[in-house]
Amino acid sequence: MTLSIVGIFICYLKEMIMNKITFVIPSRNNLEFLELAYKSIRNLKTKHEILILDDASTDGTSEWITSLTDPDLLHYHNPGPERIGIVGMFDKGIEMARTEIIMAFHADMVAGPNLDTNILKHLKPGTVVSATRIEPPLHPPGPEKITQDWGNEAEEFDFNKQINSINCFERLHKDKTTEGIFAPWCMYKSDYLAVGGHDELFAPQSKEDSDLFNRFVLNGYQIIQSWDALVYHFTSRGSRFNKHAGGAAGKNSEEWLYTTTKNGKEFIRKWGHFVSHDPLMKPIIPPKYNIAYVIKKCHTGELLTALEPWCDRIYIENQDMIDIYIDREQPNTSFDLSKRVFIESNNDPIGENDIVIEFDATQLTQQNFQLLQQLPSIIKESGEIGRFELDIFTIEINHLEEYTKNLIKLNSL
Repeated sequence: MTLSIVGIFICYLKEMIMNKITFVIPSRNNLEFLELAYKSIRNLKTKHEILILDDASTDGTSEWITSLTDPDLLHYHNPGPERIGIVGMFDKGIEMARTEIIMAFHADMVAGPNLDTNILKHLKPGTVVSATRIEPPLHPPGPEKITQDWGNEAEEFDFNKQINSINCFERLHKDKTTEGIFAPWCMYKSDYLAVGGHDELFAPQSKEDSDLFNRFVLNGYQIIQSWDALVYHFTSRGSRFNKHAGGAAGKNSEEWLYTTTKNGKEFIRKWGHFVSHDPLMKPIIPPKYNIAYVIKKCHTGELLTALEPWCDRIYIENQDMIDIYIDREQPNTSFDLSKRVFIESNNDPIGENDIVIEFDATQLTQQNFQLLQQLPSIIKESGEIGRFELDIFTIEINHLEEYTKNLIKLNSL
């Protein structure tokens, strides 16, 4: 009987260890929200590991962390003054995690009382499980989240009252799942490392999550959103609405406006399309082909700026415009623009590329520019080797090789 009890106890301990999560939380000047996040995770029945990565905060975050006596709290501190950003911080934290399971959690989130158990009941190798966000109406409502105004600031949030309210939503959505992905997300650490983590192309932040989610899906991971695993999300306090970066609730910071514009272009350069997903946040990934544009009468730098990210190579007739563009734009991208922008007369677009799209810039309208952006999907549906006309575009297809799966693992540009 004694041995049986000991055996049961050992099995219980093993199960507890197997189901422990490392909550990986980068934070920069988010102390008032971070305190709530920490309190809510410690409110869970299981004492999980919490790893806070303090990214050059100046609001007392480091001092607060060192004041805590919590053996299951890990701390990484970037002394600054420059921030690392959530791209580098999440990867650093996940590498440091001592458990097999990790959760990418944001400092401006409050965990529901059964977040962990309602995530873990769906988790297995090869899956990524997301919680469902309850958010104040700072953004338009959507079918992938719950909109409730429980406050935009930490001091407005009634912890005990709203934890009870979350309990009500848990019962309402018990065992409901949909297919989609958004933070916070949870998975096995080994699965995360298998795709190489975040792409430094998107450092310090912005569009890094959409890139990562595309790669999860392409690697065959099942993505599950659990509707009874809930967090209250104050929304975008890392940079976009961070008061220390010049933002506020509902007000964009200049820092975020710059990075989201820059990284939006980087995302298009890498994937050949902009961020795309269905209403429930399941990524939509059009095919990636090797595409070149040959543009006649490209007389403005603004047009070159708009078109260059959407193809792998672009050929125009004006060398001076190329030189001015590269000088201006190269500081804003990790791609080598000298390998992307060429003068047509010195090159052979047909011989150098799989697909060549030629058009007259003076005929380009907003409508056929949108058509141009959709051409990879159109080619996927009905394209074949040869030459054909579509609207103002002459399209020459030499090869129809897709390169999308090459983007799963991280490669040098």
